[in-house]
Amino acid sequence: MSERDLTNRVLLGPGPSNVNPRVTQSMLKGMLGHLDPEFWPITDQVCAMLREVFHTKGDFTLPISATGMAGMESAFCNLIEPGDKVVVIVNGFFGTRMVDVASRCGADVHKVDVPWGSPVLPEIVEDVLKKESNVKAVAFVHAETSTGVLSPIKEITGVIHEHEALVILDVVTSLGGVKFLMDEWDVDVCYSASQKCLGAPPGMSPISFSGRAIDSIKARKTQVQSYYLDILNLKNYWSKRKMYHHTAPILMIYALREALLMMMEEGLENRWARHSMNAAALRAGLESLGLELLADPKYRAAPLTTVKVPDGIEASKVIQALYGEYNLEIGNGLGDFKDKIWRIGLMGDSCKSSNVLMLLSALENVLPKQGFETGVGVAVAEAERVLLGK
Repeated sequence: MSERDLTNRVLLGPGPSNVNPRVTQSMLKGMLGHLDPEFWPITDQVCAMLREVFHTKGDFTLPISATGMAGMESAFCNLIEPGDKVVVIVNGFFGTRMVDVASRCGADVHKVDVPWGSPVLPEIVEDVLKKESNVKAVAFVHAETSTGVLSPIKEITGVIHEHEALVILDVVTSLGGVKFLMDEWDVDVCYSASQKCLGAPPGMSPISFSGRAIDSIKARKTQVQSYYLDILNLKNYWSKRKMYHHTAPILMIYALREALLMMMEEGLENRWARHSMNAAALRAGLESLGLELLADPKYRAAPLTTVKVPDGIEASKVIQALYGEYNLEIGNGLGDFKDKIWRIGLMGDSCKSSNVLMLLSALENVLPKQGFETGVGVAVAEAERVLLGK
């Protein structure tokens, strides 16, 4: 495949998603120093727009100069001191990773397993917190990227705060693609990533801390183990003080700002609706092909659809055929679900009705070659019916 073909790849996997040309063009602006006064209005704009996206008034809302994993690391290493008891509710691959990160911070981790493909529910959290005392924080994933499952937040945070614990929430896949209201839902720390529903390239991790969380950090008896990810240090650069902390990735910040500007122009509710509509069309088309979806309809995350691989079909062969014949990417499963599901992302600029129809048309051609018969044009027609509101 030529480099030109690669530039036209349609990314419909679990991330990264495609980036609008307007965003990539923004990265061609002149380079500034990260302490240049002309750059400061840009950093201020980014923080202001992130507060809107998170739906928070919290001052400690900023993008970490690293990928989403740095957001997870920062959430735990700022809040958790050695010996703190942390409950992690695991319903997928990234919940498992939370357990690892919390353990590396010296936490006394209590892992609670929920079947992969199922949501985290308030009653599960309630049962755990009734049995466990002196819990510092409860952590879980809003939209689990390995399963496409969306867990309810507001009800869960209420339970957690009744037991005087803090909430650590992964919103990597959900932020910008589904409704999320940090302040109203009373979330203490949440982190995301730039490359999914936010519509920017990978490399930045937006994060936000509530006032309650910051008070807890200021009351620490030990230093935050990571200088780079210490939110109190980072804030000195992203605040009006603009104190040196690290060399910020200027071009990435240009890109994130442009992506956020596009979100503001579209309107957050409109953006949520776009993700929801295209996901509904995709799922209708997939089911018309005879494919079975993994997640319960009540708990499906619009940005990510998970599809069970039919018996007798090799997941990787379908993925490779889509790459080679159609320049399309979808994802394999992770962990327990490797080779058992496909993960299809409709995120940010990749979340288009044209991409839905393109993928369904491609699957109508690819699946029969792998031994799974489908009708011709059925999936596309069903998706179009949903898109037209019929």
